[in-house]
This record gives sequence, C-alpha cells and structure tokens, in this order.
Amino acid sequence: MKKIIILLIAIISITGCTLSDIDNTPTKQVEAFFNNYQTLDKKVLDDLDLVINKKTNYNEQQKEEYRKILKKHYQNLTYEIKDETVNGDRANVEVEIEVTDFYKTLKEAKDYLENHQEDFIDETGNYSESKYIDYQLDKLNDTKDTVKYTLNLTLNKVDNNWQLEQIDEIEEKKILGIYEY
Repeated sequence: MKKIIILLIAIISITGCTLSDIDNTPTKQVEAFFNNYQTLDKKVLDDLDLVINKKTNYNEQQKEEYRKILKKHYQNLTYEIKDETVNGDRANVEVEIEVTDFYKTLKEAKDYLENHQEDFIDETGNYSESKYIDYQLDKLNDTKDTVKYTLNLTLNKVDNNWQLEQIDEIEEKKILGIYEY
C-alpha cells in the first residue's frame, strides 16, 4: 500500500498535477452542475424561484405546488457523460439526461382543454384559468414517463479553472422536461 501511495505522489509531482486538478476537468464541472440539481443546491433553488416567479398567472398555492413538482423532477434527473472534447481553453461536453416528460403531459392537458372546456367553467359560467392550472399541476404531479435529451455544454478555462457557459433556453427547457420533441 505504501508503494502505491509513493508511486501516486511521484506521478503527481512529475506531471505537475495537484489533487485539485483531478476535479478541474470539463467533465467534472458538468457532473457537479447536474449533481447540484439532484441535491437541490441553493443556486438551483434560487434559479427555480426565478422560473416560478415568471408564472404570473399562478396563485401562491399553485406556485408552491409547482415548486414541489420541479424539486422532485430535479432530484430524479439522471445523466450520463457521453463525450468530452477539449480545444485549448474551450471544451464541449456531450451529456445525455433523462428527465420527467412534462412536455408530453402539458401537450395532453392542452388537448384535453380544447375538447373539454366545460370542465374548466367557474360558478359564473366563465372559463377559469385557475381551474385549468390546477388540472395541469395535478397531471404534472402524476407524470411517470421520462424522456432522454442530449445536451452539448460548452466550458471555458478561466484562471486555470473550467467554467460552464450559461446554458441557453433550449438546454434549460430540456432540463425542465418541457422541450418540444
């Protein structure tokens, strides 16, 4: 065992690597990114609040229900790194994610609304968007189907550390499970 440790230290000193360099790879940064979703990291939860606050037509109870649904969704997200390409200070990591198929559920809910508007009428005889949102949330909460998406994430080396570029709207929709396929 001592010989293995000495050999490892010798290799590290010869190559100039430190143990922190082992974690400083594009793949490790992408793994950390998705692990933050799975563990509901503070930044992920802050971003989740931004997504929820965009839902101006949701009441507070609906926003809280949507928050619970997405938290569960994030915790169930799985990923597999497929490829890493490094070109100088830029890198691309291809990752396949599997997420809850909310796109399919929302499409089915919309189709149901179009054919059953009478189910969403309030006591005054008018269409109730709130009733429809409650219906959507119930369906999202019951969703079991999953879908796989491929993401190509770009990273840049800044001050000798790999940093993930801001993801675009398409990649965000894939992570949320609402990307139209």
